[in-house]
Amino acid sequence: MTDQPMITLNDDRQIPQLGFGTYKIDDEAAPNAVGIALDVGYQLVDTGSIYENERGVGKALQDRGDVWLTTKIWNSDQGYEEAKTAFGHALNRLGREDVDLLLIHWPCPDKQLYLETWKAFIELREEGRAKSIGVSNFEETQLRELVDATGFAPAVNQVELHPRFQQRELRQVHEELGIATQSWSPLGRADYFDDPAIASIAEETGQSPAAIIIRWHLQHGLLTIPKASSRGHIEDNFAATTFELSDEQMARIDALDDEGGRMGPHPANFC
Repeated sequence: MTDQPMITLNDDRQIPQLGFGTYKIDDEAAPNAVGIALDVGYQLVDTGSIYENERGVGKALQDRGDVWLTTKIWNSDQGYEEAKTAFGHALNRLGREDVDLLLIHWPCPDKQLYLETWKAFIELREEGRAKSIGVSNFEETQLRELVDATGFAPAVNQVELHPRFQQRELRQVHEELGIATQSWSPLGRADYFDDPAIASIAEETGQSPAAIIIRWHLQHGLLTIPKASSRGHIEDNFAATTFELSDEQMARIDALDDEGGRMGPHPANFC
């Protein structure tokens, strides 16, 4: 892998901090977008069965075993046998025998199937088909239930996280349990690129607002997977690996946190 920020997971595997997200990139466009990201220097690609682009992502990653690949099992495929079957289909679409990280996409607490799904994931890890396993959008109660029931903590919890929704309490739980935090929608859908704090730091550093926000994630020790389609935006995001923010600049972004800043669904009632 190229020289870029890395995090050591609780299973002792190293994962690139900055990855390329493929949400809303369709199957036909995925090979080109992922190819550009690899050319720019990304060493992690994130997909999921619900994105319907695993074939395109797999095509771009053909013969690229050096690139970290994450995929996710969708809500309708939760359950012990169901998850294993769905993962087999995902591997077929990806053209792979294994993935670096497999996630439960949403907890779907009303279904009460996430624990059985997690037990299947543990077996998939033992078989070597999913080298690391984790979850996405899980809350404290569900994380503790997985650990208490199996003794096995997720390597990663991928959650909505951006300067206006910083998930500080959940991040403390992650630290206690040894779970790495990965931010989805890390740019907040670009809704606050013109925020005075972000704009002023961009002017001070000569970097784009996107690079400023991604750098904030990296300096907080967060994994992050911004999505972009054009080469210019892909390069802008990756520029976050080339500079540092001062403590004072970090504090100005920290001050943007807002209890009502969530943009996506709430995990308690989404399935």
